[in-house]
Amino acid sequence: MTVRLIVGMKAAVGKREDLVATFASLCPSVREEPGCQQYELYQSTERPDQFVLLERWFDQDTLTVHSQRLRERGVDMTSLRVGPSEVERFTE
Repeated sequence: MTVRLIVGMKAAVGKREDLVATFASLCPSVREEPGCQQYELYQSTERPDQFVLLERWFDQDTLTVHSQRLRERGVDMTSLRVGPSEVERFTE
């Protein structure tokens, strides 16, 4: 069953460009992971510090492997955003 994540986040003060750059370097490699069908960051046109990450994975197993890979790579964006991301999970 396909898993869709919609991840909302707000860039920390002065960190907007760093957040964009981090995702610009991260997204291509994530898109190459088995099971990744979409991994794209979008910026709000009305609130430039507000972003949404759209993810779609073949199934929960491939999403779980992706999450483990991010942890192993030491990917941590907590200093680039305000508070935790808001994650909504959907299935198709």
